[in-house]
Amino acid sequence: MFDRKKEVHRIIQFIQDYFKKNNLGGVIIGISGGKDSGVVAGLFSLALGSKNVIGVSMPCHSNDEDYKDAKLVAEKFGISFISFDLTPVYDSFQKEAQLLNDYVMSQDSEINLKPRLRMSTLYYLAQMYSKKNNKTYIVAGTGNKCEEYVGYFTKGGDSVSDIKVLSDFTVYEVLQLGEEIGVPEKVLYKEPNDGLSGVSDEEKLGVSYSDVAKVIMGNEVDEILFDRVNYLHEKNAHKFFTATYCQDKSN
Repeated sequence: MFDRKKEVHRIIQFIQDYFKKNNLGGVIIGISGGKDSGVVAGLFSLALGSKNVIGVSMPCHSNDEDYKDAKLVAEKFGISFISFDLTPVYDSFQKEAQLLNDYVMSQDSEINLKPRLRMSTLYYLAQMYSKKNNKTYIVAGTGNKCEEYVGYFTKGGDSVSDIKVLSDFTVYEVLQLGEEIGVPEKVLYKEPNDGLSGVSDEEKLGVSYSDVAKVIMGNEVDEILFDRVNYLHEKNAHKFFTATYCQDKSN
């Protein structure tokens, strides 16, 4: 039985212990307007105090509703909120890429550029506020266990962070945590999407997060679903580690 109250307490303790051990002062969180970033923002505000948490919305040809939902999360937990529009940066990057002699249109390149620009922005702001406030800020990740198992993240984008608190929780468990800490229902039960491609996460994956969770937990599922989930996991195995050559020093 999932004890959401106990897990919230443990996560808060984990955050506090890590910040104390490493003499850290604050956290930067990219807030998309979805459940995961909403839960992360709430947990860090409870652990560190809202004054030490900065939420960042980074629109880039985005849905205006996502910005409103991100702002709703920030207001709920009383954290600072910044809007950093990446649209002109993205457009400029595209124009420069199109000047390459061997340029070819790639939807995946365009979609994945956005989270990579966003992560660069978060780290820029972390260093900027570290200087401004004379204390060290780090960047929090927002991925959950289901997303990470099937590799639904961008290398060099939302895969990059300094601390993760949801990576061991399925989507169902994330919802339970969100209910416990009071994430606005509008955000918590919003259909998951990347805010980039115009389709939902589950449409892109071809499988529901609940089915991903069943496979992860070892529950019995339809063979087709089992094969689909494991196909995604194996297909994206290259995302889970960096291949590193090591010298053979036995000779």
